Amino acid sequence: MKKRNKSSGGGANWMDTYGDLVTLLLCFFVLLYSISTVDQAKWIQVVKSFNPNAVEVSQIAIDNVPDATDEVPNHVKDGSMDEDEFDSLYESLKKASEEAGLEGEIDLYKGDGFTYVTFRDNVFFAGDSSIIKDEGKGILDQFATIISGVSESIKEIQILGHTTQADPNQMNEPESDRVLSAERAARVTAYIQQRTTVTPDKLVAVSYGQFRPIAPFDTEENRAKNRRVEMLITKSDSVTKSLEEYYAEMDRTAQ
Repeated sequence: MKKRNKSSGGGANWMDTYGDLVTLLLCFFVLLYSISTVDQAKWIQVVKSFNPNAVEVSQIAIDNVPDATDEVPNHVKDGSMDEDEFDSLYESLKKASEEAGLEGEIDLYKGDGFTYVTFRDNVFFAGDSSIIKDEGKGILDQFATIISGVSESIKEIQILGHTTQADPNQMNEPESDRVLSAERAARVTAYIQQRTTVTPDKLVAVSYGQFRPIAPFDTEENRAKNRRVEMLITKSDSVTKSLEEYYAEMDRTAQ
């Protein structure tokens, strides 16, 4: 009996594969087109459905990126912010002193990298007291506010307490002399600390007693000059100096 040839039946299988491939390519191009024209709001909704936090963080980061055309403040471009701030300190303190009517009781000096303020003792204290008067608190409040505005450019604020030698021929009793000048410096320092944004580590109280006079002890007028509280405010990048060096620059030679 003659055998019949078996038909392979696979001749048209390649057409099925080809048709599937074309269909996949069509879907791929449709997907690409849909992505290229997707609305931003819809895209955010899609991403947020997977990770809500990622969308919020990304959006914040994008919003905070400055535009290339935005104007950059001059003080940021040239790095002069601290210098401009500190230089304004002297004028602001001087204006506050004048408005308070204390031109003759408060002396100010502007030097290279520092501002020096001298208060007659009667601005803050009555007689030999170390309790700050209400009038003194008022001027300290104003000074503290002004200083807070430039706190970032300040290196240190020293509050220096001074007394005078009551008898030109005899030194003061050591304990009372030292304690009085120390208490006065400490009280002014503490008051400023409570009312300014300057960090406490930048505030220093120093007691000199009668031993850094700026006038002889021979007359009451000169002795009154020696009874004082001084405020030395130095700039953040200034060079540290001794009190004598500051006095020499201000032509205030200790006698």
